[in-house]
Amino acid sequence: MLKTMTFAMLHFGVAFSITYLLTGSLLIGGAVALVEPTINTVVFYFHEKVWKRIESNRAVLKQPG
Repeated sequence: MLKTMTFAMLHFGVAFSITYLLTGSLLIGGAVALVEPTINTVVFYFHEKVWKRIESNRAVLKQPG
């Protein structure tokens, strides 16, 4: 979960910076920086869970026996 939270903070900074640079608006930059990274962080969390399950299944299939 810590990895997800640090990713969220980094993503927030990037989203705000890019949106602000493109629009010059603190309001729009802040709004995009709140919405987009929040959704992306939730998606990332579940993406990680799916990949862990895939890796676990692959490990089981590779076991001799």
